Formats: sequence, C-alpha cells, structure tokens
Amino acid sequence: MQVKPAFPLRLPADVKAWLIEQAAKNASSQNSEIVRAVRERMERQEA
Repeated sequence: MQVKPAFPLRLPADVKAWLIEQAAKNASSQNSEIVRAVRERMERQEA
C-alpha cells in the first residue's frame, strides 16, 4: 500500500460548502473530489 503524505488545505467557506455538496452528490470523499477537479484542470491545460 502506497503511503501518501497529508496535505493540509485551507478553503474559503463557499468552496468548502460546494466541495461537501459535490462529494455527497457523487457518493465520494472530499479528497476524491479535489483530486478529480485538479486532474480535470491538468487535462485542460495539456490540451
């Protein structure tokens, strides 16, 4: 099992609320939603 270091992240309240909603809507964790959003951004920049 790969150990991934923790990454403390401070978010504005509105972003945190959106993140919570997205995680609940997609039955995923907040961490998974952050990773998904970052990967989508990475893909757009590579295109």
